[in-house]
Amino acid sequence: MARPVILIVLHVSLVLAILTTLVSCEAPPHILFILADDYGWHDIGYHGSVLKTPNLDKLAAEGVKLNNYYVQPICTPTRSQLMTGRYQIHTGLQHGVLLPGSPHCLPTDEVTLAQKLKEVGYSTHLVGKWHLGYYKEACLPTHRGFDSFFGYLNGMEDYYTHIRLNGYDFRQNEEVANYTGQYSTILFSKKAQSVITQHNPDKPLFLYLPLQSVHRPLQVPSHYIDQYRDIIKDENRLTYAAMVTCMDEAIGNVTNTLRNTPMWNNSIIIFSTDNGGLVYGGGNNWPHRGWKNTLWEGGVRGVGFVHSPLLEDDVKGTVNNELIHVSDWFPTLVSVSGGSLNGTKPLDSYNQWRTISKGSQSERKELLHNIDPLTPLPFDPLTPLPGSHIGFDNIFNHSPFNTSIRAALRVGDWKIITGYPGNGSWIPPPESGKTPIYPSEKPGKQVWLFNIKNDPDEKIDLSETEIDKVQELLEKLRGYEKTAVPVQFPPYDPKSDPKLHGGAWGPWE
Repeated sequence: MARPVILIVLHVSLVLAILTTLVSCEAPPHILFILADDYGWHDIGYHGSVLKTPNLDKLAAEGVKLNNYYVQPICTPTRSQLMTGRYQIHTGLQHGVLLPGSPHCLPTDEVTLAQKLKEVGYSTHLVGKWHLGYYKEACLPTHRGFDSFFGYLNGMEDYYTHIRLNGYDFRQNEEVANYTGQYSTILFSKKAQSVITQHNPDKPLFLYLPLQSVHRPLQVPSHYIDQYRDIIKDENRLTYAAMVTCMDEAIGNVTNTLRNTPMWNNSIIIFSTDNGGLVYGGGNNWPHRGWKNTLWEGGVRGVGFVHSPLLEDDVKGTVNNELIHVSDWFPTLVSVSGGSLNGTKPLDSYNQWRTISKGSQSERKELLHNIDPLTPLPFDPLTPLPGSHIGFDNIFNHSPFNTSIRAALRVGDWKIITGYPGNGSWIPPPESGKTPIYPSEKPGKQVWLFNIKNDPDEKIDLSETEIDKVQELLEKLRGYEKTAVPVQFPPYDPKSDPKLHGGAWGPWE
């Protein structure tokens, strides 16, 4: 009687071993990461915009919309945290962006997402904007884990001439490439399509597509503008709207190309903005407060979604309200690729794949938006101002954290802001006919507290009534500040002048 039992046990063990082998042999997913530039919260169709984004809307509707998703207020910091999974206070990039001729880059001892994916056999390609430094060759994308690079190095340039200030800025891998006269959004989408069609589907693909769109300058082929002339009268908004629709069409072309390959059924598409829209550049973040380069929700709450056949059926078409940050893509994508996080510096990020693909609770409970000690207050904090007894908030005289420093922190539903957060106006889209709201702040104010769950548009400042919560969060800010590395924001290096390098921006050391 013992023999059948033994046979059953052996049979079950064999089945489990086979299943385990099959799971372990699953092919890593192909990853397409699309990063829009200066794309506002209100500027996508599913947020109620008049801007036409049918391709983005369809992809988002078939996937998971990220409704509590955060990025950084400006370009370089978002890109650095995406590539490293680490807060900018830990890479020295906590102030401003990398400007043309800056003798600095994402520190070369930081391990990038592309490097981690290459470790597990991915082909890695970057098509679009780098903006993580280039003063020496070791800073270039092809030295930071990418097999190929097609795009530009600085933060902005002309869409047609590809000139930034006094230099040309376009490269294929490490060589200057002449694409003068070709509109970058269309150029980048065609290149991305080429990468996809020429890729061997048996090898996992990581295609990083950080588009120039919809960053200034406001430029677009005229036929995209015509469809908006009767709807939008504001000239900046009109051109921006056309740029958004051109970008949407380009993304549709790229994703449809992927759809027509064997890679589609084992793919993950991530769409994200890099920061909030720039109001005076045509973008809009209504109903949120503020815009690009501010610590208000309009600057840091980002449009984002995930589309993938690998998502659980019951999460497709849903809205995810869990707290997720752009840095979380690093451990998330390394994990889904079957890679290891060994060899990185300490991460400030979390694997969110179960949160996104299954609807599980996010492991992230707090989020440091930034601590920037170099951005000054618009007033002297030690000089009394009209209508105030002192130049800073009385109740925070003995704060554990210097509240004149520009900083913001989210813990649970609570968000604290200190220093100068930037313009905090509520600006509706011009075509809405609604009236902008301009806040009236107490002179010398430099601390704000909001419950973001109850007040996502930051209209009710609780800093003077929730004193204990303010002190608690200031203590946390002080704790983060103790871990920060020195800010690296060197001045322009004259040796970088394109006139000294054949008229093009590129490495000079």
